[in-house]
Amino acid sequence: MARRSLGRQFGWLWAAYAVSAYGSGLGFGALPLIAVLVLDASPAQVSALAAVGPAVGALIALPLGPWVEFRRKRPVMIAMDLARFAAMMTIPVAYALGRLGFVQLLVVSIVLGTAKIAFGAASGAYLKSLVRPDDLLVANARFESTTWSSIAVGPPLGGAAVGLFGPVVTVLADALSYLLSALGITAIRGREEHQRRTDKRPVRTGDLLDGWRYLLAHPGLRALYLNQLLVAGLIMASEPLLAVLLLGDLGFPPWQYGLAFAAPCVGGLIGSRLAPRVVARYGKPRILRTVGTLRAVWLIGLAFVQPGVAGFVTVIVVELAIIISMSLYNPVLATCRLEHTPKERIARTLSAWSIGSSAAIAILSALGGLLAEATSPRTALTVLGLLSLTSPLLLPRAVELARTFHDAAGQRDLWYTTKSHDVARNGSSSG
Repeated sequence: MARRSLGRQFGWLWAAYAVSAYGSGLGFGALPLIAVLVLDASPAQVSALAAVGPAVGALIALPLGPWVEFRRKRPVMIAMDLARFAAMMTIPVAYALGRLGFVQLLVVSIVLGTAKIAFGAASGAYLKSLVRPDDLLVANARFESTTWSSIAVGPPLGGAAVGLFGPVVTVLADALSYLLSALGITAIRGREEHQRRTDKRPVRTGDLLDGWRYLLAHPGLRALYLNQLLVAGLIMASEPLLAVLLLGDLGFPPWQYGLAFAAPCVGGLIGSRLAPRVVARYGKPRILRTVGTLRAVWLIGLAFVQPGVAGFVTVIVVELAIIISMSLYNPVLATCRLEHTPKERIARTLSAWSIGSSAAIAILSALGGLLAEATSPRTALTVLGLLSLTSPLLLPRAVELARTFHDAAGQRDLWYTTKSHDVARNGSSSG
């Protein structure tokens, strides 16, 4: 089957995303690595770097949702890429001058966390205006496949590069990828419409909470949002616990640990490629219910990992099942979220979604770490797995999903009608 073309403008956006994703893959875990290898940071400092930076970044990003909403999205995306480029470039410069410090790593982590949320809000709103509603799932599936391929390829290459060229080389590559991403977005042509404020009043507290207000008032999105917070938080909270279990308690060599996480990422390509086909056959509501349930049942398997080859294979199989499920589910969820959010609320809603996700991951990771400290990593993984089994209870009921997608069909009809009117109006004006 021939690849479906989404147009030249989407091609530039996808290329910019791919460059940035592969740069981030190369630089995966670079800040904690530098903290340990260069600054001899303590475990507490490394944990702080992993938690404080994204958490503070999410707080700073809170007022950016309303700000992004009323700006043209391409300049915002370019600005966020350039901000990340500038922040990351300070690390190799300071390292070369012998002035690199832990506080600088924290500041860079905060800038990265803030810019990531603002970029995501702007890019989601821009994507909805760039492609037709019927193409949103295909576009999101391509982004998803790019993400997983970058995770599969990037970290092993990044680890080899660090061994050959030193600890800051992957940071430099990641920084340059943001610069190239900004250049790719700049290459997108065409006039961009943007929402204008109807009044000149400053941003109020109610504006900051408007994204959550919309999410929690919408029956379908509220259930999907709460389910996503729990599942994503539990999966991310399991990663450091699994690292301690494999590398510490079970004595896995580092190469096996790295391969156990890199190899299953191939499943991300499988799931994301299947998403448009299975949705065309079974429909979005059934995929959200079925795959949303399936992705929750695998995590408990990590609690049964044993030493040796059997344990190594167990980790790969469980991670492969989780990633296939996630990569099939995520594009459908992202498409559903864009379809059911009015154009004038997209940036605020996506910002709220990202900030909530960051908070859930931070809280569940902290609680998982405390539980592992009090008991053991295996016990903590067991508890996380059992909690994951309860997450399908938060998924929307079938009737809510049916109602939600009926509303989305009306929005698609409105989009085509509006576009037809725009074309007719522009054609008569040019004539």
